[in-house]
Amino acid sequence: MTNLFEDVEYTEPARAFKEAGHQVITIDKQSGNEVTGKKGETVKIDKGIAEVNPADFDALLIPGGFSPDLLREDDCFGEFAKAFIQEGKPVFAICHGPQVLIDTNLLKGVDMTGFKSIRNDLKNAGANYKDEEVVVSKNIVTSRTPDDIPAFNREALKLLAN
Repeated sequence: MTNLFEDVEYTEPARAFKEAGHQVITIDKQSGNEVTGKKGETVKIDKGIAEVNPADFDALLIPGGFSPDLLREDDCFGEFAKAFIQEGKPVFAICHGPQVLIDTNLLKGVDMTGFKSIRNDLKNAGANYKDEEVVVSKNIVTSRTPDDIPAFNREALKLLAN
């Protein structure tokens, strides 16, 4: 995640994951940075993308807002997400979060949702776009907006329990 993330699309899932006993580690271009959400929430970044290996993580959360589009400027974020999909690890993306997944080139035939403005991007990437509060396809959980967070968290926690 980076600046201009949708605040509750990070804070609410992160809280739910922590309450369920999971550790949440934030990743951006550089560790130690503080990123600011669209509504002013600040989050300290634990690790820089060059410091991490997907093999060291059980799942990936990509909150929405403008953050996903900014992350896409650097191909390593798409490559990082690609490893999770290829390994069958859970991937959780809400709102504009699926934009990062487009860069994996692994969405052909995957049922997904996301914010309405990225529906054609998802379709063009080969995904089967669904206008539903939460869509689970293989190891990928997607939702549309902050209103969908309860369903998003419910389905994400189910995958984390496996």
